Amino acid sequence: MYKKIFILSLCLVVVTAITKAQRYAVIDSKYILEKLADYKIAQTQLDQISIQWQQEIEKKQAALDKMYKDYDAEQVMLSAGLKKKREDELFNREKDVRDLQKKRFGFEGDLFKFRQELIKPIQDRVYVAIQKLAIERSYDFILDKSEGITVIFADPKLDKSDEVLKFLNIK
Repeated sequence: MYKKIFILSLCLVVVTAITKAQRYAVIDSKYILEKLADYKIAQTQLDQISIQWQQEIEKKQAALDKMYKDYDAEQVMLSAGLKKKREDELFNREKDVRDLQKKRFGFEGDLFKFRQELIKPIQDRVYVAIQKLAIERSYDFILDKSEGITVIFADPKLDKSDEVLKFLNIK
């Protein structure tokens, strides 16, 4: 019994010593990015092109819906050959709309590529600033509380987002 308590106490002391030896900080990359003017401009451009592409797809979808409605109204009067021809045309148009949507908004689609082109250089600048902060202040860990890693609680004095902004010369 005493042996278990001793081992448990020893483990607790070791864990405490290890955690105190490590230096860490918490940042909010979303907060940092939103403070950058070039990020805001890039995000506005992405939003505008996204809206434009969505309207293009919606226009094609509306035309397709009209074609379906017309076909439904006329199919009783069409011969088997004409029915088949119209159904093939509808199928091809529907495939075109799906392909366009996938091309614009799908995984590694045009929007993804455009986002990489505009946002990646900005994110890289922030990452370099974070690395400089970590090296200069001797942090062992810097956690990002904005996305991905969930931080339930973070002491506000650990948040170094404003210091990263200073490295980027942003106030």
